[in-house]
Amino acid sequence: MANLVSGGGTKAGTAGGTLLSVLVNISSGDILHTCVLAAVGAVVSFTVSILLKVLFQRFKRKHPPPKGM
Repeated sequence: MANLVSGGGTKAGTAGGTLLSVLVNISSGDILHTCVLAAVGAVVSFTVSILLKVLFQRFKRKHPPPKGM
């Protein structure tokens, strides 16, 4: 009865089978393509973050907050 309630083995088996079926159907070209896109995305994200940081710093220098705040 305890086996029917927990179901941990069924979930693990289902997850493992799904993962293996996906891995079998992915080609090395797809993996390379995904890695390149991930690297490009990381570089673009980093560049935009740095650019926004510089722009906000310049804006704060040119437009300081009012003295009463």
